[in-house]
Amino acid sequence: MKSFLFRQIDNSSLIVFRIFFGLLCFLESVGAIFTGWVKRTLIEPEFTFSFIGFEWLQPLPGIWMYIYYVLMGLFGLCIMIGYKYRWTALAFAMMWTATYLMQKSAYNNHYYLLFILSFLMVLLPAHRYKSLDAKFNPKIIKYSMSNWIRWLIIAQLFILYTYASLAKLYPDWLDTSVMAILMKPKAYYPIIGDLLQQKSMHYFIAYGGIVFDGLIIPLLLWKPTRKIAFFSAVFFHLFNSIVFGIGIFPYLALAFSVFFFSPETVNRLFLKSKPLYKTHEVRIPKYASLGTLVLFSYILIHIALPLRHHFFKDNVLWTEEGHRLAWRMMLRSKKGSVYFTIKDKKTSIVTNVNLNDYVTPKQRRALSTKPDFIWQFAQRLKNEYAQKGQEVEVYASSFVSVNGKPHKALIDKDVDLGSVSWDPSRHSEWILPSK
Repeated sequence: MKSFLFRQIDNSSLIVFRIFFGLLCFLESVGAIFTGWVKRTLIEPEFTFSFIGFEWLQPLPGIWMYIYYVLMGLFGLCIMIGYKYRWTALAFAMMWTATYLMQKSAYNNHYYLLFILSFLMVLLPAHRYKSLDAKFNPKIIKYSMSNWIRWLIIAQLFILYTYASLAKLYPDWLDTSVMAILMKPKAYYPIIGDLLQQKSMHYFIAYGGIVFDGLIIPLLLWKPTRKIAFFSAVFFHLFNSIVFGIGIFPYLALAFSVFFFSPETVNRLFLKSKPLYKTHEVRIPKYASLGTLVLFSYILIHIALPLRHHFFKDNVLWTEEGHRLAWRMMLRSKKGSVYFTIKDKKTSIVTNVNLNDYVTPKQRRALSTKPDFIWQFAQRLKNEYAQKGQEVEVYASSFVSVNGKPHKALIDKDVDLGSVSWDPSRHSEWILPSK
């Protein structure tokens, strides 16, 4: 195993990927500013719904979040050109992680992927060629890397796509009712709008997504099918980019393709002046045993995380418990409403909460359907009244529709959510059963 993991291979794929990765980090950062995402998600809200445990992590005031994202974009450019690579990659990773944890109203798969990748890239020797670091210090130039680097990236992708495929194997996806709901708002799209409303197209997209996600990595690994798989990936990801508008993820997914093609092909397309490494010698470092243990532990953790929803009571589509960090995106449509009431413990006076005084429309949509948001908001209300010297009980009434089905009560309206604790390892019994 060590001879396989630490066999030296050409590093052209990693070098090219670093350039693409840095460029996409830059585009993600500045794009968030120019599309208004930073304003809508981080500046306009009075507060953000952070990941539970990180409520203290809130956006900077005023224009500082714009400056924050500009700085992240500059670090992305530094990654691309390989300037002070380790430090700039670490700076981007830490800043991106902070923005990832400080809000989940706009949770997206590629935000999670970028969180993982940004830290991985800090550790990988992606600056050993075609970088300013290598230009200023030629001693660091290398034309090879350990084989485990390539296979770690491939393993991460295989986990991502496999779980994305398996998550689609449920009735509402298979009968295309989910796809019909997702395509309905696209009817106004020029040229393709009407086509996206056709039942045959819904089946093509729904089952095509299952097959593509399930087979793309094996097909890219097998040389006879590699080119066909690549052009299928180009079509698939560009289609998703146009129809769903999911940011840089389609282009990041395509950038990973360099790890599947031969070094000769990568060099011919991107690094014509780079010498090709062909020796394939094995260099087992002193830390090989520990490194192998860490590598396999990392992979096992990422295999386990998407499975955790099976250990919770009820359906993850309803409870949302185990939904995040599990590559479960674009799988369902949820609509709902939520109402909060405050009961003063001393006077028993009940007050209705006007959500418009607290949250933006975007936040309200998430708050209406996600139990963890509802619990967090209840805790916030309790703390707000406690600061005024009042002891209160907080109750919520929420009705949710999943995939166009009739609305049902989501939260036990008789439970004081201000007094219950959150345990991420256990099912919250105040979430009513889906059936």
